[in-house]
Amino acid sequence: MLFNSFSFAVFLPVVFVLYWFASKRNLKIQNAILLAASYFFYASWDWRFTFILIFSTLLDYFTGIKIHEAKERRFKKIWLWISVGINLGVLGVFKYYNFFVESFAEAFSSIGFQVHISSLQLILPVGISFYTFHGLSYVIDLYKEKIQPERNIVNYSLFVSFFPLLVAGPIERATHLLPQIQRQREFDTAKAVDGLRQILWGLFKKIVIADNCAVFVNHTFATYDVHNGSTLFIAAIFFAFQIYGDFSGYSDIALGTARLFGIELLRNFSFPYFSRDIAEFWRRWHISLSNWFRDYLYIPLGGSRGGKWQAIRNTIIIFLVSGFWHGANWTFVAWGAFHALLFLPLLLLQKNRNNTNIVAEHRWLPNLKEILQMCLTFLLVVLGWIFFRSGTIHDALNFISIISKQGVFDAPSHTVGLSKIVSLILLMLLVEWIQRDKQHALDISKIKSHFIKWPIYYALILIILEFGANSKSFIYFQF
Repeated sequence: MLFNSFSFAVFLPVVFVLYWFASKRNLKIQNAILLAASYFFYASWDWRFTFILIFSTLLDYFTGIKIHEAKERRFKKIWLWISVGINLGVLGVFKYYNFFVESFAEAFSSIGFQVHISSLQLILPVGISFYTFHGLSYVIDLYKEKIQPERNIVNYSLFVSFFPLLVAGPIERATHLLPQIQRQREFDTAKAVDGLRQILWGLFKKIVIADNCAVFVNHTFATYDVHNGSTLFIAAIFFAFQIYGDFSGYSDIALGTARLFGIELLRNFSFPYFSRDIAEFWRRWHISLSNWFRDYLYIPLGGSRGGKWQAIRNTIIIFLVSGFWHGANWTFVAWGAFHALLFLPLLLLQKNRNNTNIVAEHRWLPNLKEILQMCLTFLLVVLGWIFFRSGTIHDALNFISIISKQGVFDAPSHTVGLSKIVSLILLMLLVEWIQRDKQHALDISKIKSHFIKWPIYYALILIILEFGANSKSFIYFQF
C-alpha cells in the first residue's frame, strides 16, 4: 500500500476514525487499533512478510527482557549478541546472501577457478532494514541501561511496526517513540492540521517532483551510451532531485501521518541541498540513519577519542557500512567510500562542524561565498548519486567519462519534459528556501489569514492533479 495510492487515501481516514472515536480514547484500544492497522498495512505488500516482522519483534522483545533480568554483565552481553547476531543474520540472508555468493564466485573466476554456488530465490521483505534497526536500537539501549524493558507486547510491537515509519523510516529510537506509545494521547487540532500540511507537501515532492524526474532519469540511465554529456549531466541532477523528492517526500508523509495520531517521529530531512559542505549535508540528509550509525557504530568503535587515525578509520567504516546498508551492490559501497573521501579533509582540518547554523540566517539571500559553497557541495553530491543510481561501477565510470569527455554545454539529446521538470524543481527550491528555518516547507502555522493559507493549499492540490506523473513506488522501499 503506497502513500500515494487510492487505497491509502481510504485506509488512513478509516484508521483515524477508529482510533479517535471508536476507541473512546482508551489507550490500550488505541494502541491495539494502530497495531492491527500496521500489520494490515504491511500485509498489503505480501502477507508472508508479516512472519519475518513477527519473528524479529518477538526476538527483541524476549531478549530485551532477558538482558534486563540477567544479574551478571556477561550474561547481559550473551543475550545482546543473540539478538544482534540473529537480527543481522536474517537481514544478511535476505539482503546480502546472493551478493556475497556471486562476488565469491566472480573472484575465483577471475583467477581461473570456476565455482558453482547456488543462489537463493528470495524476495527482499520491504522495510526489513528499517525495522531491524528499530529492534537493534532497543536491545542496545537496554544493555546500556538507558531504558527499561517494555513488557506490554502490544506496545513493543507497535514501536517496531507503527505503519507510517514501517517500510522506509525514519529509524526511531525506543527512548523517543516508546514513551509516546505508553502515555495517553489527546487530539490536538493544531498538530493534526500541521500534519495534513506536511502530508500535502510530501505528496507534492513525491508525485510532482520525484515521479516526473524519474521518467527522464530512468530513460537516460538505461540508454546512457547513446546520449551526449549534457544529457547525462542533466539526468544526474534530476536523479538528485528524484531521490530527494521521493525519500524526503515519504518522510514528510510519515511524520504528518503520525502527527494525526498524536505521535511525533524523528525528523529525517532538513533541506540538505542548501548545505555548504559534505559534513553539513550528512547532518541534514537521512538524519535518523546518520545518527543511528553515529551512536551505535562510530562512538562504540571509539569515535575520535583515540586520536586522528582512529577518527579516520571509524569515519571510513561508518560511510562504507552506510553505503552497504543501502543495498547489495558494489555501487553503494563506492558511493559510501566517495562520501568518506569528501568528509575526511573536513575532519582532518577540524572544519566538519563549521556550518551548523542555517544558511543565510536572518537574510533573504545568500552571499557569494555561500552560493559557491552550496553549488560545489551539490555538484559533489550529484557525482556520488551517479554511483548510487548506476547498475554497476563500470556503468557509473562510463557515465562520468562521457560527461567529462563531451562536456555539459552542448544541447541535450533528450529533451522530453525538460522545461516542465526544471520549472517544478525551481518552484520546490523557492518554497524550501523561504521555509528553510522551519520544520518542513509547508509549516505556515504562524500565518493566521485563511485568505493566504487556502489558496496555497488549493494551488498545491491543482499542481499535483495537473503535473503529477504516474504513481511509482518509493525508491527506499528496496532498502
